[in-house]
Amino acid sequence: MVISSFPAIHALDGSVSFSLEWNELKFVFSSDTYPNQWFVKYAKDADLLVHECFIAVPDLVKKMGFSTESALLVGTQVHTAPEAFGKVMSEVKPRMAVAYHFFKDFDTAPQVYDRIRKTYDGPLSMAEDFMVWNLTKDEIRTRMAVVEERTWAPPSTRAPQPPKMEDRKPWEEKLGTSLEFSDFTKDGFWDVDDVLKPIFKEAEEVQGREFPYPGEEAKK
Repeated sequence: MVISSFPAIHALDGSVSFSLEWNELKFVFSSDTYPNQWFVKYAKDADLLVHECFIAVPDLVKKMGFSTESALLVGTQVHTAPEAFGKVMSEVKPRMAVAYHFFKDFDTAPQVYDRIRKTYDGPLSMAEDFMVWNLTKDEIRTRMAVVEERTWAPPSTRAPQPPKMEDRKPWEEKLGTSLEFSDFTKDGFWDVDDVLKPIFKEAEEVQGREFPYPGEEAKK
Protein backbone atom coordinates (compact mmCIF):
# COMPACT_ATOMS: atom_id res chain seq x y z
CA MET A 1 0.00 0.00 0.00
CA VAL A 2 1.25 3.47 -0.88
CA ILE A 3 -0.32 6.59 0.63
CA SER A 4 0.77 9.94 -0.81
CA SER A 5 -0.15 13.57 -0.28
CA PHE A 6 0.27 16.56 -2.55
CA PRO A 7 -0.65 20.24 -2.28
CA ALA A 8 -4.20 21.54 -2.44
CA ILE A 9 -5.28 25.18 -2.59
CA HIS A 10 -7.74 26.25 0.10
CA ALA A 11 -7.57 29.51 2.04
CA LEU A 12 -4.04 29.05 3.47
CA ASP A 13 -0.86 27.16 2.62
CA GLY A 14 -0.84 23.66 4.08
CA SER A 15 -3.95 22.09 2.57
CA VAL A 16 -3.34 18.70 0.93
CA SER A 17 -4.98 16.06 -1.20
CA PHE A 18 -4.37 12.33 -0.79
CA SER A 19 -3.97 9.25 -2.92
CA LEU A 20 -4.00 5.61 -1.87
CA GLU A 21 -2.69 2.84 -4.10
CA TRP A 22 -3.38 -0.76 -3.13
CA ASN A 23 -3.77 -4.02 -5.04
CA GLU A 24 -3.23 -2.20 -8.33
CA LEU A 25 -6.14 0.13 -7.59
CA LYS A 26 -5.91 3.87 -6.98
CA PHE A 27 -8.13 6.09 -4.82
CA VAL A 28 -7.70 9.88 -4.76
CA PHE A 29 -9.34 12.38 -2.40
CA SER A 30 -9.06 16.11 -3.04
CA SER A 31 -10.12 17.68 0.27
CA ASP A 32 -11.42 21.22 -0.13
CA THR A 33 -9.45 22.79 -2.94
CA TYR A 34 -9.37 25.10 -5.90
CA PRO A 35 -8.55 23.18 -9.11
CA ASN A 36 -4.79 22.88 -9.32
CA GLN A 37 -1.97 21.43 -11.38
CA TRP A 38 -0.90 18.95 -8.69
CA PHE A 39 -4.27 17.26 -8.65
CA VAL A 40 -4.38 17.03 -12.44
CA LYS A 41 -0.91 15.46 -12.36
CA TYR A 42 -1.18 13.03 -9.45
CA ALA A 43 -4.82 11.97 -9.86
CA LYS A 44 -4.19 10.50 -13.31
CA ASP A 45 -5.18 6.83 -13.64
CA ALA A 46 -7.43 6.99 -10.56
CA ASP A 47 -10.00 4.24 -10.27
CA LEU A 48 -12.11 6.14 -7.73
CA LEU A 49 -11.67 9.89 -7.47
CA VAL A 50 -13.50 11.98 -4.86
CA HIS A 51 -13.23 15.72 -5.51
CA GLU A 52 -14.90 18.71 -3.96
CA CYS A 53 -17.79 20.17 -5.95
CA PHE A 54 -19.41 23.14 -4.25
CA ILE A 55 -23.01 24.31 -4.43
CA ALA A 56 -23.78 26.42 -7.51
CA VAL A 57 -23.32 30.19 -7.14
CA PRO A 58 -27.00 31.11 -7.75
CA ASP A 59 -28.06 28.81 -4.90
CA LEU A 60 -25.46 30.32 -2.56
CA VAL A 61 -27.31 33.58 -3.09
CA LYS A 62 -30.84 32.18 -3.12
CA LYS A 63 -30.63 29.47 -0.44
CA MET A 64 -27.86 30.68 1.86
CA GLY A 65 -28.27 34.45 1.66
CA PHE A 66 -24.81 35.21 0.28
CA SER A 67 -24.27 38.47 -1.52
CA THR A 68 -23.43 37.94 -5.18
CA GLU A 69 -19.86 39.11 -4.53
CA SER A 70 -19.41 36.64 -1.65
CA ALA A 71 -21.05 33.81 -3.57
CA LEU A 72 -18.69 34.31 -6.51
CA LEU A 73 -15.69 34.39 -4.20
CA VAL A 74 -16.64 31.38 -2.08
CA GLY A 75 -18.24 29.36 -4.86
CA THR A 76 -15.51 29.77 -7.50
CA GLN A 77 -12.28 30.83 -5.78
CA VAL A 78 -12.28 29.23 -2.32
CA HIS A 79 -14.03 26.05 -3.47
CA THR A 80 -14.41 24.14 -6.74
CA ALA A 81 -17.43 25.18 -8.80
CA PRO A 82 -19.39 22.37 -10.53
CA GLU A 83 -18.23 23.53 -13.96
CA ALA A 84 -14.60 23.47 -12.79
CA PHE A 85 -15.10 20.05 -11.19
CA GLY A 86 -16.26 18.78 -14.57
CA LYS A 87 -13.24 20.25 -16.33
CA VAL A 88 -10.87 18.55 -13.88
CA MET A 89 -12.62 15.22 -14.37
CA SER A 90 -12.47 15.55 -18.16
CA GLU A 91 -8.72 16.02 -17.89
CA VAL A 92 -8.00 13.31 -15.31
CA LYS A 93 -10.52 10.76 -16.66
CA PRO A 94 -11.07 8.57 -13.57
CA ARG A 95 -12.97 5.30 -13.82
CA MET A 96 -15.47 6.86 -11.39
CA ALA A 97 -15.68 10.54 -10.46
CA VAL A 98 -17.39 11.39 -7.18
CA ALA A 99 -18.63 14.91 -6.46
CA TYR A 100 -18.96 15.88 -2.79
CA HIS A 101 -19.33 18.97 -0.56
CA PHE A 102 -22.60 20.28 -1.92
CA PHE A 103 -26.14 20.06 -0.54
CA LYS A 104 -27.83 17.09 -2.18
CA ASP A 105 -31.32 18.49 -1.84
CA PHE A 106 -34.11 18.02 -4.37
CA ASP A 107 -33.88 21.66 -5.43
CA THR A 108 -30.08 22.16 -5.42
CA ALA A 109 -28.54 18.88 -6.64
CA PRO A 110 -30.02 19.11 -10.17
CA GLN A 111 -28.29 22.43 -10.79
CA VAL A 112 -24.96 21.03 -9.55
CA TYR A 113 -25.40 18.00 -11.82
CA ASP A 114 -26.37 20.04 -14.88
CA ARG A 115 -23.40 22.35 -14.44
CA ILE A 116 -20.99 19.41 -14.09
CA ARG A 117 -22.37 17.96 -17.31
CA LYS A 118 -21.49 21.16 -19.18
CA THR A 119 -17.83 20.12 -18.94
CA TYR A 120 -17.81 16.38 -18.18
CA ASP A 121 -19.67 13.42 -19.66
CA GLY A 122 -17.93 10.51 -17.92
CA PRO A 123 -18.92 8.19 -15.02
CA LEU A 124 -20.23 10.25 -12.11
CA SER A 125 -21.54 9.74 -8.59
CA MET A 126 -23.20 12.53 -6.63
CA ALA A 127 -22.09 11.65 -3.12
CA GLU A 128 -24.41 11.27 -0.16
CA ASP A 129 -24.28 9.60 3.25
CA PHE A 130 -24.00 5.79 3.16
CA MET A 131 -23.02 5.66 -0.52
CA VAL A 132 -20.62 2.77 -1.18
CA TRP A 133 -18.30 1.94 -4.07
CA ASN A 134 -17.13 -1.64 -4.56
CA LEU A 135 -14.01 -1.61 -6.72
CA THR A 136 -12.35 -4.36 -8.70
CA LYS A 137 -10.16 -4.20 -11.78
CA ASP A 138 -13.16 -5.21 -13.86
CA GLU A 139 -15.98 -3.07 -12.49
CA ILE A 140 -17.05 -0.39 -10.04
CA ARG A 141 -20.35 -0.98 -8.33
CA THR A 142 -22.10 2.00 -6.75
CA ARG A 143 -24.74 1.25 -4.14
CA MET A 144 -26.28 2.47 -0.92
CA ALA A 145 -25.36 0.75 2.33
CA VAL A 146 -28.15 -0.93 4.26
CA VAL A 147 -28.05 0.58 7.74
CA GLU A 148 -30.19 0.78 10.84
CA GLU A 149 -30.22 4.47 11.70
CA ARG A 150 -31.99 3.91 15.01
CA THR A 151 -29.49 1.41 16.41
CA TRP A 152 -28.03 1.68 19.89
CA ALA A 153 -24.29 1.93 20.45
CA PRO A 154 -22.56 -1.48 20.78
CA PRO A 155 -21.40 -2.53 24.25
CA SER A 156 -17.96 -1.41 25.32
CA THR A 157 -15.10 -3.84 24.84
CA ARG A 158 -13.57 -2.72 28.13
CA ALA A 159 -14.95 -2.84 31.63
CA PRO A 160 -15.91 0.63 32.88
CA GLN A 161 -13.39 2.19 35.24
CA PRO A 162 -14.51 4.25 38.25
CA PRO A 163 -13.43 7.90 38.18
CA LYS A 164 -10.41 8.86 40.26
CA MET A 165 -10.96 12.03 42.22
CA GLU A 166 -7.21 12.69 42.35
CA ASP A 167 -7.24 13.09 38.58
CA ARG A 168 -9.14 16.33 39.06
CA LYS A 169 -6.35 18.06 40.98
CA PRO A 170 -4.05 18.81 38.01
CA TRP A 171 -6.99 20.33 36.16
CA GLU A 172 -8.00 22.40 39.15
CA GLU A 173 -4.44 23.72 39.39
CA LYS A 174 -4.33 24.44 35.68
CA LEU A 175 -7.70 26.21 35.67
CA GLY A 176 -7.08 27.97 38.97
CA THR A 177 -10.47 26.97 40.29
CA SER A 178 -12.22 24.07 41.94
CA LEU A 179 -14.16 21.62 39.84
CA GLU A 180 -16.70 21.30 42.65
CA PHE A 181 -20.03 23.05 42.31
CA SER A 182 -19.94 26.68 43.45
CA ASP A 183 -22.22 27.78 46.28
CA PHE A 184 -24.29 29.59 43.67
CA THR A 185 -24.92 26.33 41.77
CA LYS A 186 -25.53 24.35 44.95
CA ASP A 187 -28.20 26.84 45.93
CA GLY A 188 -29.90 26.16 42.61
CA PHE A 189 -30.65 22.49 43.28
CA TRP A 190 -34.36 21.76 43.31
CA ASP A 191 -35.59 18.97 45.54
CA VAL A 192 -36.62 15.98 43.43
CA ASP A 193 -35.23 13.37 45.86
CA ASP A 194 -38.67 11.85 46.29
CA VAL A 195 -38.66 10.65 42.66
CA LEU A 196 -34.93 9.90 42.34
CA LYS A 197 -34.46 7.78 45.45
CA PRO A 198 -36.89 5.10 44.24
CA ILE A 199 -34.74 4.72 41.12
CA PHE A 200 -31.79 3.81 43.35
CA LYS A 201 -33.97 1.37 45.29
CA GLU A 202 -35.06 -0.23 42.04
CA ALA A 203 -31.42 -0.70 41.00
CA GLU A 204 -30.60 -2.22 44.40
CA GLU A 205 -33.41 -4.76 44.01
CA VAL A 206 -32.22 -5.73 40.54
CA GLN A 207 -28.52 -5.92 41.40
CA GLY A 208 -28.83 -7.19 44.96
CA ARG A 209 -26.45 -4.59 46.40
CA GLU A 210 -26.59 -1.07 47.77
CA PHE A 211 -26.10 2.09 45.75
CA PRO A 212 -25.57 5.10 48.04
CA TYR A 213 -27.78 7.99 47.05
CA PRO A 214 -25.51 10.95 46.13
CA GLY A 215 -28.15 13.64 46.10
CA GLU A 216 -27.59 14.98 49.59
CA GLU A 217 -23.81 14.86 49.30
CA ALA A 218 -23.83 16.93 46.12
CA LYS A 219 -25.80 19.67 47.86
CA LYS A 220 -23.60 19.92 50.98
